[in-house]
Amino acid sequence: MSDMVGWDIGGAHLKAALLDGKGEIINILQLPCQLWRGLNQLESAIASALQAFKIKPGDVQHAVTMTGELVDLFPNRHTGVVEIAALVVKLLGKSTLFYASSHGFVTVERVSAYTVHIASTNWHASASALAMHVKDALLIDVGSTTTDIIAIEAGRVAEKGLSDASRMQADSLVYTGVVRTPVMALAQKLPFEDTETNVAAEYFATIADVYRLTGELRPESDMAETADGKGRSELESARRLARMVGHDAEDKPMQTWKSLANTCRTLQLNQIKAAVLKHLKPGVPMIGAGAGSFLVKALADDLGHDFKHVWEQISMRFAEQADLEVCFPAYAVAYLATKQ
Repeated sequence: MSDMVGWDIGGAHLKAALLDGKGEIINILQLPCQLWRGLNQLESAIASALQAFKIKPGDVQHAVTMTGELVDLFPNRHTGVVEIAALVVKLLGKSTLFYASSHGFVTVERVSAYTVHIASTNWHASASALAMHVKDALLIDVGSTTTDIIAIEAGRVAEKGLSDASRMQADSLVYTGVVRTPVMALAQKLPFEDTETNVAAEYFATIADVYRLTGELRPESDMAETADGKGRSELESARRLARMVGHDAEDKPMQTWKSLANTCRTLQLNQIKAAVLKHLKPGVPMIGAGAGSFLVKALADDLGHDFKHVWEQISMRFAEQADLEVCFPAYAVAYLATKQ
């Protein structure tokens, strides 16, 4: 079999994984891709990925999953899937395969009829690939923007709902992540210096500021623009976070802002925990993926469950394990295509 590239096309990032014919990883990467600004952003990101992999489109096969159809560039999901697919085929070739959840893969000619099954089902690809290696588990992928919680039971994906709407109702899709989530989305009030303090309903800071101050966010995952368009230093992150409670960073010592960051971390962790408890069964290991897998480990420790990194479940020789965690849906869709 020829090499395979798996593509996970998001609204803010493009993730790609290059696999050989046996399903072993050759290379993997994540690139910023502000798709809401136009399809040219995706075109540029795909070109950069191909250049980084040192391949031409026709040298390999391609498999695609996506969530980018959600961006407000498109009037609805159906249009988004169709337009993204059309561009991808133009760039990568007509043999490109599109992941359609339980229907497997379809070619571009069938995309329009399967958009409901293609739209935002990268989580299904991840869980389906993982289910080929583990019998029972709870996969928790904490990404830059959202958290996916997917049960695997008896080697099968147990999730019944497919759409974002049904998954949000079931708490298997939680709109909170470790990079792009606005701090104002955590709560209307925060405990600050032993006082309940109103939170500014302004886009002053993102959760990335929080995890820069706790020291848990990998620079490689920190690709989104900051709220004020400025830098990512500790002081600049503290300055943005301080604005959320009506202060300037200079008003207090740095340790105060690090303490506030830990308060925000606890609030987000509790939000994810409440959703996880609706799906977690006794004795089932919690498998972490995504840029925020460190939160999954924290939850597993708190709940007394075994924690495993998603890369620990995959037989491979690839060294960049943290990159695989972040780009797991891209790996998964390529892996599933090689096994088809």
